[in-house]
Amino acid sequence: MHIDVLTIFPKMFDAVMGESIIKRARESGAIEVNIIDLRPFSKDKHRKVDDKPFGGGPGMVMSAEPFFEAVNYIRKKTKQKRLKTRVVLMSPGGSTFDHGMAKRLSRCEHMILLCGHYEGIDERVREFLIDEEVSIGDFVLTGGELPAMVVIDAVARFLPGVLGNKDSHKDESFSKDLLGHPQYTRPADYNGMKVPETLLSGDHEKIKKWRKEESLKITKKKRPDLVKEEDDEQA
Repeated sequence: MHIDVLTIFPKMFDAVMGESIIKRARESGAIEVNIIDLRPFSKDKHRKVDDKPFGGGPGMVMSAEPFFEAVNYIRKKTKQKRLKTRVVLMSPGGSTFDHGMAKRLSRCEHMILLCGHYEGIDERVREFLIDEEVSIGDFVLTGGELPAMVVIDAVARFLPGVLGNKDSHKDESFSKDLLGHPQYTRPADYNGMKVPETLLSGDHEKIKKWRKEESLKITKKKRPDLVKEEDDEQA
């Protein structure tokens, strides 16, 4: 999978893209992530990418031109590779990002993530350039960089070769519309705090049942909105 990120703060991505699972995935070729500075695509002699809003008001609005120029440039490059591109704007007004969306986006061959800033982006970008808007929650951040990092991390986990164990993501929280079950490791007894006997039994069917029951119990307590009738019936 190929991901291009358009941002005016490319250095913000250094730590996230250069550590842990994402770093290994990039090095192995499982995913290609390019962080692209938007400023060189501005035709302004000072490389400005924003201006005052028409009609007045506080703050600055990011100009349409640099985004169109950058996306067109990227499209020309990826056209040679015959990749189908999806342009995604990180926006508080977008559809809420969740497990299902991450899985869907992981099927894209190529994504271009647009990171806004200031008071927003010229509406023409939203109307004529993007394919969809994505929000990571009902709150406002300084810019789209952090949401873009969240999307990349979540999407990458579905790609072949990114996780050490290809089945790892199947038992994660939300993979079955439930929160994950409790996890334990050695020692079995730490200062009197013991691991549940079921997990030490070696009985795989019993363990599987325990994990499902615990997962449902935790979900009912923390996120009851996720629990379906069939989950209650199967418990």
